[in-house]
Amino acid sequence: MLYEGKSLTVSLLDDGFAELVFDAAGSVNKFDRQTVSELDEATSALHAQGGVKGLLVRSNKPAFIVGADITEFTDLFSQPENEVLDWVAQTSQVFDRFEDLPFPTIAAITGFALGGGCEMALACDLRVADTTAAIGLPEVKLGLMPGFGGTVRLPRLIGADNALEWMTTGKERKAQQALNEGAIDAVVAPEKLRDAALSMLKQAAGQKIDWQTRRSDKKAPLKLNKNEAMMSFSTAQAMVAAKAGKHYPAPHMMVETVKNAAGLERDGALKLENQGFVTLAKTDAAKAQIGIFMADQLVKGKGKKMAKAASKTIQNNAVLGAGIMGGGIAYQSAVRGLPVVMKDINTAALDLGLKEAAKILGKGMERGKIDARTMATALNAITPTLEYSALKNADMVIEAVVENPKVKGMVLKETEQAVADDAIICSNTSTISINQLAENLDKPERFCGMHFFNPVHRMPLVEIIRGEKTSEDTINAVVATTLKMGKTPIVVNDCPGFLVNRVLFPYFAGFSKLLLDGADFVAVDKVMEKVFGWPMGPAYLMDVVGIDTGDHAADVMAAGIPERMSRLENDPITLFYNDKRLGQKNAKGFYNYGTDKRGKPTKVAAEEAYALLAPVTAEPRNFEADEIIARLMVPMANEAIRCLEEGIVDSAAEADMALLYGLGFPPFRGGIFRWIETLGLANFVALADKYAGLGPIYQISDGVRQMADDGKSYFA
Repeated sequence: MLYEGKSLTVSLLDDGFAELVFDAAGSVNKFDRQTVSELDEATSALHAQGGVKGLLVRSNKPAFIVGADITEFTDLFSQPENEVLDWVAQTSQVFDRFEDLPFPTIAAITGFALGGGCEMALACDLRVADTTAAIGLPEVKLGLMPGFGGTVRLPRLIGADNALEWMTTGKERKAQQALNEGAIDAVVAPEKLRDAALSMLKQAAGQKIDWQTRRSDKKAPLKLNKNEAMMSFSTAQAMVAAKAGKHYPAPHMMVETVKNAAGLERDGALKLENQGFVTLAKTDAAKAQIGIFMADQLVKGKGKKMAKAASKTIQNNAVLGAGIMGGGIAYQSAVRGLPVVMKDINTAALDLGLKEAAKILGKGMERGKIDARTMATALNAITPTLEYSALKNADMVIEAVVENPKVKGMVLKETEQAVADDAIICSNTSTISINQLAENLDKPERFCGMHFFNPVHRMPLVEIIRGEKTSEDTINAVVATTLKMGKTPIVVNDCPGFLVNRVLFPYFAGFSKLLLDGADFVAVDKVMEKVFGWPMGPAYLMDVVGIDTGDHAADVMAAGIPERMSRLENDPITLFYNDKRLGQKNAKGFYNYGTDKRGKPTKVAAEEAYALLAPVTAEPRNFEADEIIARLMVPMANEAIRCLEEGIVDSAAEADMALLYGLGFPPFRGGIFRWIETLGLANFVALADKYAGLGPIYQISDGVRQMADDGKSYFA
C-alpha cells in the first residue's frame, strides 16, 4: 500500500501501475476537507514514488464521487472573503498537483460523478465510464460555479459552447451523451469498467494514446479566434439572460469567467475561477439555494424515516371525486404503479377524471417522457366506478370531493362503512379542519389530511395533516404512499388552512388592502413577479386558483382565525365573485383570457375589473416596489412565524420547502424564513412595525421580537 487514508487509498499494481480508490466511510464518496487533504497526500506519495507508469482512479462504491460536502459550506462561506478565497485556491491547487503527475492518469467512472467528482475526472488525462454513469457540474443549482477547475478544464475538453451549456443549466449527462460530446473517451458495461480502464491506461503509458498533448491542451488557452469567441460568449450571455434572468448571478458569472479566462493558461484561468466562486459564495442567492438543498435533505430524510416505520403497506388506492383534482390524483397513483379505483356519483364526472388522466399522459408522450406502453398501463390501472362496493379492497381512500364540510362529512361517513376495518381514509381538503371532519368517523385514528396541490402532476408537495386523534401508524403509511406516488410529503398539525393556505391568505389579504388603497393590480403583479420573483403575481395567481375558491377559502380562514383574518369590507375578491368573474375557469377575473389568431393563450388586464374596483378603492396612485413587497410579504411571514411558534410545522426548513414546493416561492430567496433571515430579524421587525397600523396581519408576535433582541436564528 503506497498510501492509506480514511477516504481513499493508493496501491501499486503489477507492471508498475498504481490504483487510487475512493471509499469513504459513509454511503457515498464526497469531497469534504478530509478527502481533499488525503488526495493531496496521496498525490505527494505518487510524485515521490519512482517507476510508476500510470494511475487508475476509481470508486469502491456504486457512485464515483457525488460532489463536494455541502454541509461544510454554511460555516465556510460565513468566513471573511479572503479566507474563503484561500480555501478554494488551495483546494483547486490540489487538483492541479494531481493533474501534473509525471505519468498518465485515467478515471473509471461508475454512477454519479457530479461537481467535485466530475472535476476529479476532468483532472485525469483519460476518462472511461460504464453505462450507469451520470456526469455533470450542477453547482449552479446551489447558486455557485465549479471551484475545483471545472470552468477551466471542461471548456478546453469539449468546447466553450458545450461546457457553458453543461454548467449554466447544471444538467447531468448520461454516459453515451458525455461520450458524444467528448467529455469521456469510452463507455463499457459495468463489469468491464476496471479492465477497460486499465487497458486504456496501458495504451497511454505505451505511447499509443497521446496523453501528453491532451494534458497540455487542458492547460493552454482556449482555441478560439476573436470572431469565434465573440459569437460563442455573446450567444451564451443571451441564453443565460433569457433563461436565468437577473435573480440568479451564478450562470452569468460562469459565462464571464470562461470568457475572461479564454486567453489564459491554466493557472491564470483558475485564479479567475477562484475569485468568481468566492464572489458567488457571498451572495444571498447562494445562501438561499444552499439552504434549500439542506432543507430538502432534511425533508427527504424525515420522510424516509417515517416511511420505514410504516406498519401498513398501501397496495391498492382509491379516489373519491373524479374532477380535475381527482383525475390528477388518480393519474399520479396509476403512473407510479399503484392501482387506483376512481369513484364518483355520475358517469360524466368519471369521464372527466379519466380524460384528465389521459390528457396528462398524452402531454407526457408528446414531450417524450413516457411511451405508449406506459400510458396504456397507467390508464388500465385506473378503475372508474359509481359504487361504494368497489372500495372494499382499497388500502387507502383519498376523498377529493367539493370543498364543503357537510358534503365531505357525508362522503367520509359513507366511505368508512364501505371500506375494510384497517383501510386508511384521507381528505384532500385545502382548508377545512381535519379534527372537524374526523367527527364524522367512528375510527378517527385512521384518518388524516392529504392535501395535493393543483396541477397534481406538476406540484411536488403533499401536505399530510395530522388530526388530534390520527395515529402515527396512519401518518407513516400515508407518508410512505406519498413517496411512492412521487411526491414530497411534509407533515403538519391541524389548523385552519394548515400551513400553505394559512400563510397564503394573509398575503392575499395584504393584496386586497393594497388595491383598496389605490394600487393597480397589474403594477402589483409586475413587482411581485419581476422584482420579488414569484412565478405569478397575486392577481394572476388568484385567477389561476379560482376566485370562487379564493372567496370560499377566505371565509373558512376568517371563521377559523377571526382575530387576524376577518373579511375586509368591499374585498375585491368578493366583488369579483359576486359578479361571476371566477378567473381562468370562466376566462374572466382580474384578467380576461382567450387565444390569439395562432391559438396561443392570451391574458389582458380586464377593463371590467377596473370598473368593478373603481367605486370601492381610493384614488389610483403609484406605490414603490419596496412598499408593495412589504405589504404582501410581511403578512405571509408573520403567519409562517406563528405556524412555527404554535407547532403547526416542525421547523423553519420544512416551512420553507412547503412554500417552495406548494406555491413556487422564488428559489433564489430560499423560502419565507430564509427571506426573513436575509433581511435580518431586527430589520424584519422594524419593517413590520412600520406597517403595523394597517391591521393585525402586520403585527408581529412577541416571539419574533424576542428572537431579534437576542440575535437568534431560525436555522440555528
